[in-house]
Amino acid sequence: MTKQNVVVSDPNSGINTATFTAAAVQKPPPAPGSCINISRKTLVEINSGPRINSWVDSMRASSPTHHKCTSLSEDNTSWMVHHPSALDMFEQIISASKGKKMVMFLDYDGTLSPIVDDPDQAFMSDAMRGTVRKLARYFPTAIVSGRCRDKVYSFVQLAELYYAGSHGMDIEGPSKDSKYKKGAQAALFQPASEFLPMIVEVYKELLDKTNSINGVRVENNKFCVSVHFRCVDEKKWGELAQQVKSVLKEYPKLRLSQGRKVLEIRPTIKWDKGKALEFLLESLGYANCTDVFPVYIGDDRTDEDAFKVLRERGQGFGILVSKTPKDTYASYSLLEPSEVMIFLRRLVEWKRLSLRRQSKIQKQLEEIKASLKN
Repeated sequence: MTKQNVVVSDPNSGINTATFTAAAVQKPPPAPGSCINISRKTLVEINSGPRINSWVDSMRASSPTHHKCTSLSEDNTSWMVHHPSALDMFEQIISASKGKKMVMFLDYDGTLSPIVDDPDQAFMSDAMRGTVRKLARYFPTAIVSGRCRDKVYSFVQLAELYYAGSHGMDIEGPSKDSKYKKGAQAALFQPASEFLPMIVEVYKELLDKTNSINGVRVENNKFCVSVHFRCVDEKKWGELAQQVKSVLKEYPKLRLSQGRKVLEIRPTIKWDKGKALEFLLESLGYANCTDVFPVYIGDDRTDEDAFKVLRERGQGFGILVSKTPKDTYASYSLLEPSEVMIFLRRLVEWKRLSLRRQSKIQKQLEEIKASLKN
């Protein structure tokens, strides 16, 4: 067993203040849709053209514009049979959740906001923000993103949510009265704190190394570094791969994985969005509950870790946001953020009406009891 410390700034916080213990698990076999991890040995040995070409091929595979169905993927019609629209299956979803406590987990980029060329301009709409605010009134809601937690918060601007930044390595939850008290302190969980100086070093080196490549964006996400190549000419991808490799090979405690047109440099600790989901469920008191119903909505390979956790728990489900068939552990699909907003609004309306009916029934029962006493 390995232990990670929880730093709590408010003893009255809603998050569990006990030390969180994460069990070390054996490395699972490669999962459909999981991150492409590049091993330390591969990084050291990538000196020949073919090796770099292989890396560039994996960069193409992570690009939606170059997406090709693999041998494991199915044609679109068959894929939709196995991953139907969450909007079309809304009644079945609600039926499965009855009598259970629904908890919402939402990715940010590509889920609550559209994918844009400039990551600093990935703003969510006021309509989406209003929808998420209403959602949080009825369900515990967390934003789980690869972005720096502070940056995600600056986009979302809702204090009543839980935020898990840097792929879950930087988690903050609201205190009990944070809905109503501005500046309320919250509980923090940062299992990779020791890596902060190293991440800063790598960030600065990557800025310097990639400066000559037009269109590249290097983003410091606190506990990880993101190298965005969405605006980089594909002819320059090989050069970019070489530069990233030359930096990363000097840091054996960091690993590289890929998302949608982004290279992610992260600590080698056993922590990801799936672990973050489990931690948040435990913090909310649902670790061993049979009546919890987690719903995770995301669009990226890194979200597959969370989808996989839900499948293994046999609770709730994942929703993949994608316009194209992909290998995924998610049970349902939505095409784009606009459909995500529609789905969330339907959840809010269903819950509102459900509570109204319960209140009405309770009132009728109380009236019956009162009349019997008389």
